Amino acid sequence: MGRYTTILWDLDQTLLDFDRSQAYALRYAFDQLGLPMADGTIALYAAINDRHWKRMERGEITKAQVLTGRFEELLQTLSITSCEVQDIADIYQKALGSVAFYLDGARELVTELKEKGYRQYIVTNGVNETQANKMKVSGLDQLVDGVFVSELMGYPKPRKEYFENCLMQMPGVTRDRCLLVGDSLTSDMQGANNAGIAACWYNPKGLVNELGVKIDYEIGHLKELWEVVV
Repeated sequence: MGRYTTILWDLDQTLLDFDRSQAYALRYAFDQLGLPMADGTIALYAAINDRHWKRMERGEITKAQVLTGRFEELLQTLSITSCEVQDIADIYQKALGSVAFYLDGARELVTELKEKGYRQYIVTNGVNETQANKMKVSGLDQLVDGVFVSELMGYPKPRKEYFENCLMQMPGVTRDRCLLVGDSLTSDMQGANNAGIAACWYNPKGLVNELGVKIDYEIGHLKELWEVVV
């Protein structure tokens, strides 16, 4: 085992294909409510959703406001008045937790890391019930050592306090032996910076770090993580 003994994994769009689950859940909600889904609706929702989560990361709104506000904006933009915001929000959220699709050999990698003695934890800003369901459906709950969902920790990523609370619940783990792996510059990489933890940016699309966030390692494929941890 090399410099790092503990991997802090972001969940959505790092280990699991959130985009695919999101598209499924939105289609399901629209179908259940008898709403027409035009071309571009999923992309529109994805952009709205991303903006709302980033506002929460900055402390501008609460998670509860994210969960309804994104659908308020979507329905208004699409001029849909035939359903209640809470109804579509509830159906979508339940559907989101009912499926899980692995990214980039993630299950195999997590399994191999576990077999080699690495400790692994999930650090996520998602909704607790939804994330718990995805962990069970995917089988990740049997592979990792713990899951830290922000709404149970009192603070969201990238707040330093979130990571301090996580570390307090990881007995024997020190931050200098931790490596945070995630796809988001604003919640994962910035969070690692705030917490004094090494940051590994999972960047399969080859995006440019325009935020100036400190990144210790960058990988385009999850299997490249071996070059970092061994």
